[in-house]
Amino acid sequence: MENPTEIIPGVIFYSYLSEKRKEKVCFFEHSTLVLQVDGEFNLKTTSQKISMQKGEMLLIRKNQLAELIKIPGDSGSYQTIVLCLHEELLRTIALEEKIGLTQKYLGEPNILIPSNDYLSGYFESIVPYVQHSEEKLAKSLGLLKVKEAVQLLLYTKSELKEALFDFSEPHKINLEKFMMSNFHYNIPLEQFARLTGRSLASFKRDFQKSFGESPRQWLQKKRLNEARYLIEKKGLKPSVIYLDLGFESLSHFSHAFKKEFGIAPSKWFAA
Repeated sequence: MENPTEIIPGVIFYSYLSEKRKEKVCFFEHSTLVLQVDGEFNLKTTSQKISMQKGEMLLIRKNQLAELIKIPGDSGSYQTIVLCLHEELLRTIALEEKIGLTQKYLGEPNILIPSNDYLSGYFESIVPYVQHSEEKLAKSLGLLKVKEAVQLLLYTKSELKEALFDFSEPHKINLEKFMMSNFHYNIPLEQFARLTGRSLASFKRDFQKSFGESPRQWLQKKRLNEARYLIEKKGLKPSVIYLDLGFESLSHFSHAFKKEFGIAPSKWFAA
């Protein structure tokens, strides 16, 4: 999530906006529980598309790249409450509750949670913190609220145990396939390495073997070639596509495009 209000720092967040916003890159380092208070939350990964409406809850597993679109509801506002389930805390809960897993979780990475009176009551108990978010409460209180949420999730859907308490690191995956599907995400190379189950040094070495050039060189060329295709063949404006292709600004995109192809993207579009 981008710039949410911290109700309890590092643990519980509150997100509010009054106009539609698209966030191309969102890296979920930790498992995250999202309650949709108002408006609509859309999440898209390479394997899933999920739309969440007012009153619904979603568990997002750790180590994922996603595209988010946030749409205000009939009231004109968009609101969510977000709980960050840090692995350190989940490990503590697993020890306290004597929870052990014998195999890696292989289910869907993002799971809609059916509502019930217990979960509804739980989120209502967080509302006062939202209403008084300027009062920074002790982190220990936040950890208790997260523990409570985890217990209610397990009560609601016991099979979530495998999703919550799988502490294995991302396994080494096919680098070429992953990068071809995710090149448009503007994230540090360290995160690309982690998501493919590699150290940064191993990622760079394997990348050179697979693509014949460095990650930064390949990413720049791949994004620019994709931009050229979208402008030339699909008739899309440069201002529409540059964020979706991992460029931080239109000026940065235009400069890189002109350097690569010898003509500004705006002129290419108009040609």
